[in-house]
Amino acid sequence: MLKVIVVDDEPLARKGMLVRLREFPELEVIAECSNGQQAADVIAELEPDLVFLDVEMPGMDGFAVLKKLQAQQVTLPYVIFVTAYDHYAYNAFEVNALDYVLKPVEPERLKQAVEKVLRIHQAQDTQKHKGQLAEAVAKLTGDEAGNILQRLDNAEPVVNDRFPDAISIKDSGEITRVPVAAIEWVDAAGDYMCIHTRDGQTHILRRTMKELEQELDPKVFVRVHRSAIVNVQTIAKLQMLANGEHQLMLTNGQAVKVSRSYKDRVKQVFNQ
Repeated sequence: MLKVIVVDDEPLARKGMLVRLREFPELEVIAECSNGQQAADVIAELEPDLVFLDVEMPGMDGFAVLKKLQAQQVTLPYVIFVTAYDHYAYNAFEVNALDYVLKPVEPERLKQAVEKVLRIHQAQDTQKHKGQLAEAVAKLTGDEAGNILQRLDNAEPVVNDRFPDAISIKDSGEITRVPVAAIEWVDAAGDYMCIHTRDGQTHILRRTMKELEQELDPKVFVRVHRSAIVNVQTIAKLQMLANGEHQLMLTNGQAVKVSRSYKDRVKQVFNQ
């Protein structure tokens, strides 16, 4: 339900608008204002979703109200201008009003304007929900919110339910199955990945870091650098170097550099 404020200096026009708005269950009128100054104060205080704003008011007209709110850095609501003169339409859209209706307000024209606001609000609300979901999943999985949003838009699974137990690596006509649980860390070497395992071996895999990262459970493996992924179970400690950079020390004695862009993600490992 959208919170609504009606602004008009004419009592009869204001009352007529309030009566017509009762036909829309999606709208809840929370205040009415009789002049521009009052409107600016009430909008800033109550933060409505939608304002029906009269253009022609003495002292401070509808355009001045919006300019004052913008100057105060108040988040502007959806605005439908109400005016007796069609020539105000151009100015209305210049200040990003969603629509305008002419006095006397016709029920069908008002319905069109309200439905337009509801469509836009629903679209924005859906996108906001997607963004919130993406951020939450990103924190849980370590994936990037942008990747999650893209999968949502493509109607793809947001999170892979299963990850492979082993990775197949082709080399000199042979295929070696490397258990994922045996991987300690991975680093990039040009177009190849070097997969380092607990038995001290290094397997060369021709794949990108991003592709490999998507096959590894983010609860077990963390990206620490654009060219390095580490098994969290092998992390011994996080060190801050004299130059302000960070590095991980693994249980096998290996030092792995942590880039600034992945530092917060690494720190989350220690907070779990």
